[in-house]
Amino acid sequence: MMKKKFPLQGIKVLELARVLAGPWAGQLLADLGAEVIKIESPTGDETRAWGPPFHGGDSSAYFQSTNRGKKSVIANFKNKEDCTMVKNLAKNADVIIENFKVGGLINYKLDFDNVKSKNPSVIYCSITGFGQNGPYAERPGYDFIIQAMGGIMDLTGESNGEPQKPGVAYADLFTGLYSVIAIQSALLERQTTGRGTHIDMSLFDTQLAVLANQGASYLNTGISPTRMGNSHPVIVPYQKFDTQQGPIIIACGNDKQFKNLCIALGWKFYKAKEYLTNKDRVRHRSSLITLMQKHMSALSRDDTLSKLQKAGVPCGPINTVAEALTDAQAMHRKMVYEIDNQAMIRSPILFDTFALKYKRLPPKLGEHTIEIKENLNRNTFWNRNH
Repeated sequence: MMKKKFPLQGIKVLELARVLAGPWAGQLLADLGAEVIKIESPTGDETRAWGPPFHGGDSSAYFQSTNRGKKSVIANFKNKEDCTMVKNLAKNADVIIENFKVGGLINYKLDFDNVKSKNPSVIYCSITGFGQNGPYAERPGYDFIIQAMGGIMDLTGESNGEPQKPGVAYADLFTGLYSVIAIQSALLERQTTGRGTHIDMSLFDTQLAVLANQGASYLNTGISPTRMGNSHPVIVPYQKFDTQQGPIIIACGNDKQFKNLCIALGWKFYKAKEYLTNKDRVRHRSSLITLMQKHMSALSRDDTLSKLQKAGVPCGPINTVAEALTDAQAMHRKMVYEIDNQAMIRSPILFDTFALKYKRLPPKLGEHTIEIKENLNRNTFWNRNH
C-alpha cells in the first residue's frame, strides 16, 4: 500500500528547549512530519558536549539521539535582531516548546501571553521541573533530582541495597512523550475552535503519574511500596533466575502459565496447595523462589528458554544494549536505520497508511541560521499569508 503524507505534515514547531524532555518532544513531532526549528544559544544545546562518544567531532551521541529531523538556528536573546527573528517565528508557529525557568521568557516577550497576543491559535507547551506554580515552581528541574523526589528511585534496586536510578533519563523521556500527547490533543481541538492553549508540563507531575500500580498500591493501603530488586510485588514467579550460562527472566502472569512452566521443565510442585494460585504463590514467595532457583541453577540457559517458549511461558534473556539492538526481532522490525550512513534508532510508531519522516540528521550548531534569516527577510518563511 502506498503510504500517504506524514501525519503532522505542515505543522510548524518552534523549539526553545534544550537537554532532553523538550527536544525529545520536538524530535517525535519531527518524526511525525512537523517542521521543527530548534533555537540554540551561541554555545549550543549543552548536550552537544555530553560525551564521549562524539559524532564527527561536532556533537555527542547524546545530542544525536534526540535532535534528528530539526533545523538549528543560533539566537542570542539579548541581541535585539536575534530576538526579533525568534518572535517572528513564534508569530507564525503552530506549536512552541520551551523549557525555560518559570517567567524566564517574559523579558524577551516570548512568554505565552505575549506570543498569544500576536498568535492566538498557538499551542504553547512549557516544560519545567515542577510546573508553573506551587512551592517548588522556581526550582530548576533535573531528571536525576526528579527521580529521587518522585519515588521511582526508592522502588528501584535490590531490597537490601541503595536506591537506584534507571539507566536512562526516565522522567525526562516520559515528560517528552506526555508533552507530544498534549500537543496533538490541542492541535485536534484547535481544528474545531481555532483557539490555542498553554500546556503546563512538569517533570515531577509526570514522575508521580507513572508510578502507576505502585502509586495506586499506596493510595489503597496507606503502605509505601519498597524496592524488591527484580521481583514483582504482586505476581510470582515474575523475576530473574540464574541458569548455568547466566540469568533469564521468567514472567508468569497467570496460573496456567505457571503450570505450563513446571510441566515444561518436569517439575511437579505446581500441584502443591501453597502454589496453586498466584495469591498462594505471593504468600509463599520465599519457599517457591528458593525451590525454583535450586532447580534452575542446574539447567542450560538456551535449552530452558527454548522449552519455556514452546510451552507459551513468557521468558527471555537479559541482553546487553548491543545484543538488544542486534536481536533478530529488532533486525526484522528495522529498529536501527541509517540517514546518510549514520545509524540511528527509529521511533517505535508504525502506521499502515502514514510514513514517518527520517530525512534529516541532527543539525550542526547553527546549520540553518543563514537560510532562515534570509527567508524571513524575504517574507517567505512561516508566513501564513504567503
